[in-house]
Amino acid sequence: MKKFLFVFLISILILGTAGMSLTVFFVTDTGGLGDKSFNDSAWAGVQMAVQKYGITANVIQSYEQADYVPNLTAAAQVADVVVAVGFMMQDAVTQVAPQFPNVKFITIDFSVDAPNVESFLFTENQGAYLAGYLAAAMSKTGKVGFVGGIPIPPVERYQYGYYAGIQTYNVLNGANVQILSGYVGSFDDPAAGKSMTNSQFSEGADIIFADAGLTGLGTIEAAKDAGPGHFAIGVDQDQDYLAPGYVLTSAMKRVDVAVFDGIQSVVEGTFKAGTVTLDLAENGVGISPMTYTKQLVPASVMHQLDVLKQAVISGEIVVPGTSKELQAFQVPAITF
Repeated sequence: MKKFLFVFLISILILGTAGMSLTVFFVTDTGGLGDKSFNDSAWAGVQMAVQKYGITANVIQSYEQADYVPNLTAAAQVADVVVAVGFMMQDAVTQVAPQFPNVKFITIDFSVDAPNVESFLFTENQGAYLAGYLAAAMSKTGKVGFVGGIPIPPVERYQYGYYAGIQTYNVLNGANVQILSGYVGSFDDPAAGKSMTNSQFSEGADIIFADAGLTGLGTIEAAKDAGPGHFAIGVDQDQDYLAPGYVLTSAMKRVDVAVFDGIQSVVEGTFKAGTVTLDLAENGVGISPMTYTKQLVPASVMHQLDVLKQAVISGEIVVPGTSKELQAFQVPAITF
């Protein structure tokens, strides 16, 4: 299809401190810019590099998975650096990157073993673990929810980390908070996200975590529409501002920092192929500061979150990121 060729192309040229002539192309996943989440966070990282180094930055929008290979190819034909985000793009980068050995590829959420590819992964399960504990602690109905986009590894790490946080709350507090969950099957359908969220609200959930890209905006809208006592949990970026008072917190990962670091390594001549994993210890993942809701959270719960965070960082708690790991997960005897 031909519409991929600069249908959504944004070019920025700002004279930065280094005066670089580097050209960077960002190829989105199907959620695209405007998702207030994953893609927007990646683009923010590109813009950070624009501001610091004066690079030229461009975006090509992917509307469907069939766009990935042609979009990446078009970008690589004119770029010095190609930024590719989203696990679903792994096969496409694996195919395209070897064809352009002089182009550097920065990938987010998947690894490609090639001499011109630097990949960034995240321990999403660690941040989601804290969000899950918080959700269980704050639920008034004893039911919380999860709305997923597509069950790929990064989403599942969020999911099972969230579940483990709820399990930890139940074990340590003698509670029985239940989980409602479902997958929409898309990262770009807010209406479907809202519909699934409303279904979970109707079944008694009062706090729902959406890891679904643009689809997740429907969960936030549903929480706001449902009124006081209903909350969404945002994802990837700090989404609390999207519905102040109705987004309890956001399970974050610093996609922006990863993208900036990757581009910076090319600019400064320190690019190194391989995989970098960002975790809770280095603030690569975590939860938002709860600007609009922190006053609702008891001091005791905030303290418990701090204790659990340190236990994860120290390795006392190893947060599961798969279904198999969750089944084997045993909550340690934590003293608050």
